[in-house]
Amino acid sequence: MRIRAAVAADLPLLQDIERAAGEPFRSLGMAAVADDDPPSLESLEAYRRAGRARVAVDAADRPVAYLLTDPVDGAAHIEQVSVHPDAARRGVGRALIEHLAVTAGEEGLTALTLTTFAEVPWNAPYYARLGFRPLTDSDPALTEGLRAIVRAEAAHGLAAWPRVCMRRDLTGTR
Repeated sequence: MRIRAAVAADLPLLQDIERAAGEPFRSLGMAAVADDDPPSLESLEAYRRAGRARVAVDAADRPVAYLLTDPVDGAAHIEQVSVHPDAARRGVGRALIEHLAVTAGEEGLTALTLTTFAEVPWNAPYYARLGFRPLTDSDPALTEGLRAIVRAEAAHGLAAWPRVCMRRDLTGTR
């Protein structure tokens, strides 16, 4: 497996990965999450052009996972990380996140952040194993930018299930 910048030809495949990665949510009674549309090609292209879309590719250079990131309040915010179920449980998501940790540290960013489902086994518990910690409402690390993301996600209907904002400091990764 190799990680590289996404190219334009990858973008429709990223949508396919997102659809496939959403399917397991059905078994948790979260069909609305499974049915949610993947990011549009226009949105994916904006991430690609900005250099904020990375893919993990197989031996044939075909994407099996992807990660989108936004700069938010001095941190690299993981907007989306999705792994195709056929490539799951092989460290692909971890590799993408570790790659981001290195590049974000090199860019002088202080942390990785994300928002996720608190009770989905492959969400918050997984990220905790990767060194992310949950942020409480009173935590000063829950910045205004992160609060805005939480509000936008709630408006999109994601607050129907318990959500959590998480942070992993990048001390020592530079």
